[in-house]
Formats: sequence, C-alpha cells, structure tokens
Amino acid sequence: MQAEPKNSQVGPEQGGSGAGREHGGSLMGQEYEVEIGPVAHGGHCIARTAEGQVLFVRHALPGERVVARVTEGEEGARFLRADAVRIIDASKDRVEAPCPYAGPGRCGGCDWQHAKPGAQRRLKGEVIAEQLKRLAGLTPEEAGWDGTVMPAEGDKLPAGEVPQWRTRVQYAVDPATGKAGLRRHRSHEVEPIDHCMIAAPGVSELGVEQRDWTGMESVEAIAATGSQDRQVILTPRPGARLPLVELDKPVSVLRVDEKTGGVHRVHGRPFVRERADGRTHRVGGGGFWQVHPKAADTLVTAVMQGLLPRKGDMALDLYCGVGLFAGALADRLGDKGAVLGIESGKRAVEDARHNLAAFPRVRIEQGKVESVLPRTGITEVDLIVLDPPRAGAGRTTVTHLTSLAARRIAYVACDPAALARDLAYFREGGYRVRTLRAFDLFPMTHHVECVAILEPVAKGS
Repeated sequence: MQAEPKNSQVGPEQGGSGAGREHGGSLMGQEYEVEIGPVAHGGHCIARTAEGQVLFVRHALPGERVVARVTEGEEGARFLRADAVRIIDASKDRVEAPCPYAGPGRCGGCDWQHAKPGAQRRLKGEVIAEQLKRLAGLTPEEAGWDGTVMPAEGDKLPAGEVPQWRTRVQYAVDPATGKAGLRRHRSHEVEPIDHCMIAAPGVSELGVEQRDWTGMESVEAIAATGSQDRQVILTPRPGARLPLVELDKPVSVLRVDEKTGGVHRVHGRPFVRERADGRTHRVGGGGFWQVHPKAADTLVTAVMQGLLPRKGDMALDLYCGVGLFAGALADRLGDKGAVLGIESGKRAVEDARHNLAAFPRVRIEQGKVESVLPRTGITEVDLIVLDPPRAGAGRTTVTHLTSLAARRIAYVACDPAALARDLAYFREGGYRVRTLRAFDLFPMTHHVECVAILEPVAKGS
C-alpha cells in the first residue's frame, strides 16, 4: 500500500508503541494518505505508511483511501494509532454517522457509526474469523460456524438508524462544567453530550445529561429490563458532597466509596430487578448484567440449545455472576440434577443465592474459579457453562475443565481473541468445537458476543 506524508508537523512528545526500541520524536499530528486494508480487532483497520509503519486507523473502512492523522506514536515505533480525518475514496458501506458526537477526536463509545449495520456485522465476523485462524488454527467450518453475526431481535434497522440498546451507561463528568458526557477514545477528556443515541429509552428518560453533576467523577445510569427499576450510581471526587438527585423519573441512588470502592445505598432499592428466561433476577450494587435488553435471553437460548441438558445431569456454571445460567440449568435438570456455580464477587454471590433459593440442588461458592474448583473435589460432570471476563479462562482453568469429562461445554465469550486462545487450550485437552454462534449485542461498537459449544473428540478420530 502506498502512503505519502501530508505534512511534516511534529506534535508534542507522547508515549509511542513498541516499547524497548529506539524511538524518535512524536508523530502525533502527522498526516498520511493511505489505502485502508483489513479490519483489525479493536474497532480500527490496518494501513501502512510508505516507511512500512503499521497504522491502526479508526473511522475508516476496508478498501477506502483516506488521509489518516496520527493520534499516538513515535518515529521507530512498531505501530501508530491514527484517525481518518478525510475520506478520498469512500467504501460503499460508508454512511454519514447518525450521532453528532461520533468522529475523530469525539466520543469514544462507538467504533462503527460510519458503517451500515450489515457492514458492521460483516466486519465483526471478519475479526472473529481472523482470531480463530491466528490463535486457534481453526477455519469457520472447523468451528462449526457459518460466518454470520446475528443481530438481536429488533435491531435489524436501515442504514442511518441506531438501535437504542444500552441499558447501562457510564457517564463521565467534566470537572470544569459539571456536565455529564462520555470519554473520548483512549482519553480521560470528556465529550459533553445532550443525548446518547444508543442509550435505552429507560436511561434517556432519566435526563442525566441535563443535570449539574459538579463534584462527581462519574454517573452510571441503569434501566432494568422487565421491570421499571431505575438506578444511578454516583462516584464523587475526593471530598465532594453528593448532590440532591432530582431526575425526570423515580430512581434509586447509590454511591461509590472513594476509599474502599464499595457501593452503598443512598436511597431507594440497593438493587434492580432484571427479567430473563422467565425469572426475575436481583442485581445489586451495579453488579454485572448483560447490557443489551435482549442479550440475557439470547445467550441463555444459545447455551441451552447447545448443551441439550438432561434430567439428572450434574452441571458447573463458572464465573456465574448473579446466576443467570445456573438458574436456566436448574430449571431443565429436574429434582435429581445439580448445579454448582462459582463466582468471585461477594455481592454477586449474595444475589445468586437469593435468585436461586427455590432450587435446593444449586450451590454457589465464592472465589476465583482457578482456586475454588480444585478444592471442590469434583472429578466428573456432565455439563459446563463458563462466561469468563474479557481476558478469558486461561490455560490452567481450561486444562482442569478438560479433565472433568463433560459431555458438552458452553463457552460464552465477549472477546474473540480470548475465546480463540482458550479454544486452542481445549483442543490440547481433547475437546473440539461443535458449533459456534456470534451475536451483535453491542451495535455500533466493535464488541461482539460468541457462544461456542464444545464436545470431546471421539476416540480414534
């Protein structure tokens, strides 16, 4: 790919990429005319300068020719980060960003506002395929995947329309104005906004953006799915007093303790009630719950269809949160089945035990999976569900899981790179991917959710 410098201006010194090499001055502000190559994991595409330096370019699409302005990096660095600030030859998949706060140097929440919805899903599919091949040595066919990324119910909209899906929004507060906004990409700077287009109606109706939040570091707004529960969680700056919270709808208020990081009730309920798989789940203190209103049901359906639980099975739910999958399993395993859930968060464990109190053969243990699971003495199970954090489960945990002779394993992943790494470890332990499904549960962003179903490799195959 050819690239030509557009100007020779060198910006202020800034840490570049490729630590440990001899670097020159900062290239921040340098512009290059480049041809955009394939999409990469992380919401950007790859290009190269005439000198061969790799550019990770945001706000571009494969096949375009653009002027890319460097936002991070130095001479001699292994790669540079850049924004496409002028489009010379546009892709047929490009649209004008519907959101007025999207674009170079603006809000960092959405990566693909400038791409048609179908194109966004194709790009995510290309990332999944590349990670599977590079890190797990698998083609889509070998992973039992048809290559598609499915939109959530109701999200298949025309170009220029944006699904209102985000039921939890973390607003940052501009310390100079007290106005709520969203962080700029890879920055602590706040982009003030009047409205977030991807926020769910239950979040937007609170009117957070129209209030004065002087003294607050951040304001998280939560609108539960399946109930009218609304909640804001305030993180004050050191020494600041909480404001009198008066929003446009009834809301519970929690605060984050600046010393301990714990979450405490100010008024209202200390939890929200989320509805999924025909049951209500208590989620306290801003604990984890899927952000898209259709995500919990979508993932439960995919997991149960893949596992095909039988009456009387013994199952593990690892990184179980407030018990979404444990409850779904318990429902299907009957009175003689049993489920063990493991979760590290104390509050989540309390919620899971509350949510699953009607199932006497469900047990929830607190602690890290890699520490608790070996102590249980369990040597054999029928089914396993794991929904690890973004970093994945890791070799040690996967090796332990492959020793338990599970009939099927469901791996729920929010990061295709971590999934691919762990699938390689599962293969070393004698498991293959039976099916893989991908879901676009984070429209307009680069994030994607996958459900992989694994089974033991047949002896002699």
